[in-house]
Amino acid sequence: MRNISFLTTEQRYRLALFGILVMSSIISMGLFAARATTSESYRYAFLVWNLFLAWIPFGFAWIAYTSTHLPKYLMYILVGVCAVLWLLFFPNAPYILTDFQHLTRLNGEAPVWYDVIMLLWFSWNGLFLGVISLYFMQKVVARWLGGISSWVFVVGVTVLSSLGIYVGRFLRWNSWDLILNPLKMPAEFLYAFSQAEKRTLAFPFLFALFFLFVYVTLFVFGRLMNEHGSQS
Repeated sequence: MRNISFLTTEQRYRLALFGILVMSSIISMGLFAARATTSESYRYAFLVWNLFLAWIPFGFAWIAYTSTHLPKYLMYILVGVCAVLWLLFFPNAPYILTDFQHLTRLNGEAPVWYDVIMLLWFSWNGLFLGVISLYFMQKVVARWLGGISSWVFVVGVTVLSSLGIYVGRFLRWNSWDLILNPLKMPAEFLYAFSQAEKRTLAFPFLFALFFLFVYVTLFVFGRLMNEHGSQS
């Protein structure tokens, strides 16, 4: 407790935020473990893997955001590496929201209400790991390029990540496939686009719009709470 007392207010909130996300992830995995034990089925085991992948961009964003104490040349290198890796893995965080489609494959292993609650927990974690990591990276961009550029960054990342989620959900590609086979993924996406599939445009657009609304709402609410706190 003595060490915590020496932390700044921001550091305490960051630590509390990390603890909340860890606890909610543990609860999510506990719900899956209970389902797997009672039903003797691991049909939703992919949720645990997807949750692990959602933590990866959060980790890179956290490192980039907290690297201001380093010498400038080291900070630039570290932030640059973290930014590239963060962007590569970022779609994995909100991707968990699309796992709700598995509810259509009912097989009586567990009550539907339980699966809904379990998916809500996992989706909540994925959504907020994505939102928070994007906020950290936006703050990094704002430090270097200013507020307007940071919002252009937010919109651009949201659009790119929505395309990435589409590629992952419907074309079944993973983040590391961009490294192992970087040319095939754009070719498959362009092929799907050329076939005039409605979901090729509709899904990325609607998902990006949803994520932006969530992000901006939380951002404005956070500013509102700051203003309220400063006036009280």
